[in-house]
Amino acid sequence: MALPKEPRQKMINIMYLVLTAILALNVSNEVIEAFKTVDKSLMSSAANLGRSTNVVYKSLNDKLQDAQYKDKAAIWVPVANEIKKASEELNTYIEGLKTDLRKGSNLKEDGSFKEDNLDASTRIFETGKKGEELKKRLDEYKRKVISLNPELKQFESNFPVNSEGVVGKEGKEKDFTASYFHMTPTVAALTILSKFQNNVKNAENQMVSYAHSKLGEVVVKFDKTGVLFGQSSNYVMPGEEITVTAGIGAYSSAAAPQISIGGAGVPVVDGQGTFKFQASGAGKQSKTVTIRYKDQDGNEKTESKQVEYTVGTPGGAAVMLDKMNVFYIGVDNPVTIGSPTGWDKTQVSMSGGTISGSGSARTVRVSALGKASISVIANGKPSTFDFRVKKIPEPVFKVGSGKIRMAAVEFKNQQFCRAELENFDFDVKFNVVSATVYFSGANFPNVVQATLNGNSLAALSATMQRCGPGSVISFDNIKVSGPDGQRTIEGKSIALY
Repeated sequence: MALPKEPRQKMINIMYLVLTAILALNVSNEVIEAFKTVDKSLMSSAANLGRSTNVVYKSLNDKLQDAQYKDKAAIWVPVANEIKKASEELNTYIEGLKTDLRKGSNLKEDGSFKEDNLDASTRIFETGKKGEELKKRLDEYKRKVISLNPELKQFESNFPVNSEGVVGKEGKEKDFTASYFHMTPTVAALTILSKFQNNVKNAENQMVSYAHSKLGEVVVKFDKTGVLFGQSSNYVMPGEEITVTAGIGAYSSAAAPQISIGGAGVPVVDGQGTFKFQASGAGKQSKTVTIRYKDQDGNEKTESKQVEYTVGTPGGAAVMLDKMNVFYIGVDNPVTIGSPTGWDKTQVSMSGGTISGSGSARTVRVSALGKASISVIANGKPSTFDFRVKKIPEPVFKVGSGKIRMAAVEFKNQQFCRAELENFDFDVKFNVVSATVYFSGANFPNVVQATLNGNSLAALSATMQRCGPGSVISFDNIKVSGPDGQRTIEGKSIALY
């Protein structure tokens, strides 16, 4: 646009250009929320990688004390420690840049800041030269890690951390700072920094895992003992309390065994889990004790036992749940009702749900959280029995084996995902409705977003084939449907090796 010489008209035209620029730079709420979702997934993935890497560090230090591995460990453990130190320093540095960026975007005491600020990233990373400094730190990290041992040179060409700029439409690579931080909204710049932090975690995991592979497999040493299982009583009356204690004969504090009793997860202290419940039903009953742990070779194993007990018949009316001590929404809850007199002299009713059937075998259906009561009038004597109403537990999203670390070739061969209920007495199925999927890490210089619909992974097949060791796939905003309706469950990040 040519500017006229007349001052007033020149000013009007300049103001028009400024307004047009402001409108063009407006960042929609949808875009802001999308970046926040990606940032959340990246940080979740980094946390998963960190936990996996910590297991490898512990195994390396254990082998330093093992005569069988001591010589090799003396070479590789110092390498791993240097990698850990360099990774922590770089991660802390990037976290500091995030803080500076929020402060530069009007950070308030409640933690909020101007997420769509387009000036802060340019001012800090371009004018303030922090972009050049970050690039230098990324390059130094790569050089230092690879130089720690000649064998690590093989990772130089596909090292997860790099400072390459973005290739523009004209086919030329842009400057690092201009690629990522020039007029970039604060929320997007923070996401980019999270990407670099995730790359650091990925590189640390790959390098330390390789160091460990030079010694052998991860070995978890059993260092404590516990009881297999025990119970406070094997004969009780309805309503009396039973305590079941379960553990494994030998366990590792690093392996952290997971224990469920009667379908409910229980906290584990010194290798043992304790579960208390009120007896219900009539006659011979049992509870399933399930223990998951890692054996001496680091392989995951599952052991199950049945704890048996007998419930006596009461002299008066009684209501006993056949499966668990609560009613679940969306399923048939079987109930046994005891009456000291004939059923022609017994009346059964319910509040907070519906009860069907006849005689002692009944079925309860509930639809709202809270409390439900069953009333039994036997021979003119009323009795009321209160029960809790709960939602069906949260299913777990899984692909293949369900592990958070998976071989790249295994992941690429998967065709379906699923939402699986673990350790639940009822036969309940959930279906995946939809999810947002993010591909990052190796082979993905920029995060790729995709949409999943249903249990089939067919729509993601082409992107999945690009994945390789070091790629991270994050499933977020996962919606599933079950007998109690639709719900959103916890996301899952899978790191490939």
